[in-house]
Amino acid sequence: YQVKAAFLFNFAKFVEWPTNEFPDANAPLVIGVLGQDPFGSHLDDTVRGERINSRPLIVQRYRNIAEIKNCQVLFISGSESGHLDQIVDHLKHRRILIVTDVDGGNGGVIIRFVKEGNRIRFKIDAQAAKAANLTISSKLLRLG
Repeated sequence: YQVKAAFLFNFAKFVEWPTNEFPDANAPLVIGVLGQDPFGSHLDDTVRGERINSRPLIVQRYRNIAEIKNCQVLFISGSESGHLDQIVDHLKHRRILIVTDVDGGNGGVIIRFVKEGNRIRFKIDAQAAKAANLTISSKLLRLG
């Protein structure tokens, strides 16, 4: 999950959100984790002191979808795999980059981690990104 933490940070660098997604010019970019946190301190360590487009990054952890207010990147943990379709359906009208490493999601998961051999890779669903009104850099699309 140390590698996945670095990926989440880098995904945020290559995605554009509509300008009205943030409450003000100084609002942080929030990377959220829904469910049991598999990252330990790796995600916090990865984003500590970092900025994207002059916005500070913060990590929020959520026990349920009702807690998600202001979040731009959301990693849905494997502990939520039994509810993934419902979670994605609930969030599909939000401008959130939904990332997970479990199957499912009714076509609303934008980036899915996959393991190929001993390497972590990712697949991007460009249609899901478009539906969420997010613009993914062509550099990231070529890698996914």
